[in-house]
Amino acid sequence: MNLKQIRQDFPIFKKKFKGKPLVYFDNASTTFKPLSVIKAMDRYYLEYPVNAGRGEYDLAHYLETEIESSRKKVADFINAKPQEIVFTTGTTMGINLIAQSYAMHLLKPGDEIIITESEHAANVLPWYQVAEKTGAKVVIIDLDAQQRLTPDLLKIHLNKNTKIVSFASISNVLGTQTNVQALAKLAHTVGAIVIVDGAQSVPHRATDVQMQDIDFLVFSGHKMLGPTGIGVLYGKFQLLEKMKPFFTGGAMSLRFNKDHKVKYAPIPHVFEAGTQNWSGIIGLKAAIEYLEKVSFELIHSQEKKLKDYCLAGLKKIDHIKVYNPETDSAILAFNIVGVNPQDAATYFNSQGVAVRSGQHCARNLVDFLKTDGTVRWSAYFYNTIEEVDRFLDAAKKGRNFLDAYF
Repeated sequence: MNLKQIRQDFPIFKKKFKGKPLVYFDNASTTFKPLSVIKAMDRYYLEYPVNAGRGEYDLAHYLETEIESSRKKVADFINAKPQEIVFTTGTTMGINLIAQSYAMHLLKPGDEIIITESEHAANVLPWYQVAEKTGAKVVIIDLDAQQRLTPDLLKIHLNKNTKIVSFASISNVLGTQTNVQALAKLAHTVGAIVIVDGAQSVPHRATDVQMQDIDFLVFSGHKMLGPTGIGVLYGKFQLLEKMKPFFTGGAMSLRFNKDHKVKYAPIPHVFEAGTQNWSGIIGLKAAIEYLEKVSFELIHSQEKKLKDYCLAGLKKIDHIKVYNPETDSAILAFNIVGVNPQDAATYFNSQGVAVRSGQHCARNLVDFLKTDGTVRWSAYFYNTIEEVDRFLDAAKKGRNFLDAYF
C-alpha cells in the first residue's frame, strides 16, 4: 500500500488544525472522501444536473444510465442482483424500511424478534416500534464473555416463534465480528429471516450476500468513503416482493385513479419514492471503485497493523482502561480512568486528535461494559502509525493534564 499516494487523494489531509495536521480517529462515525468521489458528484451538478424518470431528453437519459450503472456496481460489490438493490438515505432508513414494509404487516402477537445488547439504536428502536404495534416481542440476547453473539447463544433463544434475527456484523462499539454465515444457517432452521447491519463491516471486509445467505443487508455510503445521505438496502427478491411500500409518492407508481386503484412500479423502484439523492448515488459508485482499487486485503492488513500497534500502546498506560481488547477491527473503546469521556474527547481535540465519546447509540451496552460511556478510537486504511503515535502521546499526558485542569 502506497500510503503517501493514498493520502494525497484526500483533500482534507492538506488542511491544518491548531497549526498541525489533523489526526482523525472517528472513522466508525464517518470517513473522509477521496477527490474521485467529490469529482464524480461535482460532475453531476456541473454536467447533467437534471431529474431522472420520464425526461425525454439526452441529459435525463444519461442520468438514468448512470444511476442504473451505480446500482449494478453496488450489486456486484456484494454479489447480488441489481433488482435486489434499493437506494436509501442510509443504514437507519434501510432498517426502518424493512420494519415498516415487511415486519409491520407480517408479524403478529407472540412472534419474536431477536437482537443483541450491543446493537446500534438504528437496529433497536424500529423493532421496539414494530413490537408495540403488532404485539410481537423483542428478545435481547446478552453477549458472551468475549463480547460476541455466537451460534450457541443464538440457538438457546431460537424457537418456532422466532421470525426475525437482526444483528450488526461488526459492533460499532466493541468492534467484534459475528459469523454471519453460521448465524444465518441456524436462524433459517426455524424459518426466521436474517437482517444484517453492515454499516461497520461493508467498508472494511468483502461481503457476499449469497455465500453468507443474508436475507436483508443494510449499509451507509458515508462510512465507506462515499457521500452522506445515501445508503443501500439489499433484500432477496422473494422477500422484497412481500414488502408493502410505506413511503409513497412520485416515481414509485405506474398509475393510479380516483377509485384508489394503484399500480406500483416494479422492484426496486417501488421503494424509491420521490426525487432521489442522484449525486449521492453517483458518489457511492465512485467510492466503491476506490475501495476496489485499494483492495480489501490491503485495507484489512493496514487496519490490523494500526489496531495492534494502538492497543499495545494503550495497554502500557496505567490510567487507560480498554473495554474491548479482543476487538476484530480497528475500533477501540476506552476511558481515561476517573475522567468523563466527553471531557477526555475534548482534551484530545485540544491536542489535534479527533475521537468520539459517549454511548455511541448503543445504550443497551451500559450494563455490559459497566460504564456510562466511552471514548472511541476508530481507524481506516488511510491512517498512519505516526498518527497513532500522536494519539498515544496525548493519551499518556491526558490524566495529568485533566487533573491539573480540574
